[in-house]
Amino acid sequence: MKKVLPNYSVVIISISSPLLIGVYRDNLLIETIEKNEKTSDILLQVLMNIYSRYNYKKLIYTNGPGSYMAIKLTYITLRTLEIIKGIKIYACDAFSLNHKNPIKAMGKLYFIKEKDTIITKKFDEAVEQRFKLPSMLSEVTIFSNNEPLYILPAV
Repeated sequence: MKKVLPNYSVVIISISSPLLIGVYRDNLLIETIEKNEKTSDILLQVLMNIYSRYNYKKLIYTNGPGSYMAIKLTYITLRTLEIIKGIKIYACDAFSLNHKNPIKAMGKLYFIKEKDTIITKKFDEAVEQRFKLPSMLSEVTIFSNNEPLYILPAV
């Protein structure tokens, strides 16, 4: 009888601090990693460490909106892993990981989602940025297009 190997996936929330990474076995969260270092300094190291333990085949990242630099660095890192290791990249809706709350853009501007449209809105008071890894992958909206979602507010 042939043994079925577990299916591992990784979710990356790099658009705000701290960096959150979740490891999923058969779509259920089994490990959470939280890092306060810069994405550029720690992401590849953490992903390679996870790969050595779980040999994941799927990477899902928050492609925006959020920190433009973090999105760009994450996409470049994941695209490199896709080319070198053959790991598939997918993108997910950042709003589905923070209960559809506003996401920091710059200054007092925040991204908000109205129906299917993302716009910026000014808030006089700071809005808390709290992202959470879902306990199951079915809780997050995964896009077929994995390219970064660069939405830059007018300055």
